Amino acid sequence: MVGDYYQALEINRNATDADIKKAYRRLALKFHPSSNRETGSTETFCQLGEAYDVLSDPRKKATYDKFGEDGLTGGIPPEFGSSGAWSSKYVYHGKPEKTFRDFFGGDNPFADFFTNDTPLQFGGLQPALVKTQGPHIERDLPLSLDDLFHGCTKHIKISRRVMNEDGCTSGIKDKILVINVKPGWKEGTRIIFPKEGDQGPNSIPGDIVFIVRQTSHPLFVRQHNDLIYKAQVTLQMALTGFSVDVQTLDGKLISIPVNDIVHPSYHKVVTGEGMPLSQDPDQRGNLIITFDIQFPKKLSADRKYLIKQALTFT
Repeated sequence: MVGDYYQALEINRNATDADIKKAYRRLALKFHPSSNRETGSTETFCQLGEAYDVLSDPRKKATYDKFGEDGLTGGIPPEFGSSGAWSSKYVYHGKPEKTFRDFFGGDNPFADFFTNDTPLQFGGLQPALVKTQGPHIERDLPLSLDDLFHGCTKHIKISRRVMNEDGCTSGIKDKILVINVKPGWKEGTRIIFPKEGDQGPNSIPGDIVFIVRQTSHPLFVRQHNDLIYKAQVTLQMALTGFSVDVQTLDGKLISIPVNDIVHPSYHKVVTGEGMPLSQDPDQRGNLIITFDIQFPKKLSADRKYLIKQALTFT
């Protein structure tokens, strides 16, 4: 409830219908959210819509003039209704934009300001509302290496601000966004949901952007499309040969023989056992095995002698 409809429209109680229309036209243009960003302008615009809705209707106006706010919103006895007063309980529909469009006509609130394709200037208003897009919202999307290897579906609940039908007030609503993770996606991959951000008066919601963040894996380190596996080997194994058993992300157990002498920079490449390529999941990178050689902390004199003998070449 506005309080005093005449005061809201800045007119006196003797105002004619033409005066009411003129006042609403002037003030609605002044406080329309598209042209007035000052604090409180939206609330004023809503109040103007309600005031005009009452004072432009002869029956509602008659009730308000005779019985005031209580009579308008609470209803009046039926016997008074014969005089043309509004006898039902009045509740404003709460859509000031609808009142604005009904007054000026058409879906474009400013359409009647323009004739012969030449725009008239009303306080710098343009032929149509120029809506700007709100800020984009970025959120991390943590995914395991297994998620990125196999692909998966994630259901993410978001809470966003949504405008109510009156175009002035808003509320918080939840929504579930579905992300179909493709095999081979990499750290930093961006998934964009257009216009799913917060809504605001006369603005376009921003996008919601999820950014893939890969979590660590206990066995593998990812390097582009390759997987790095570090095997722990003893010095004896490094010098005499061995085999490495690796459980891959797709559940296979592969055994890789190593017959070379292993030094710190040595590595083995197993072709096609890495990550799937996001453009073509049937193609895969490589599995690269590196080695961490465990040297003994100390050796007895006898063992040192034996090693010297073994490494003495004639």
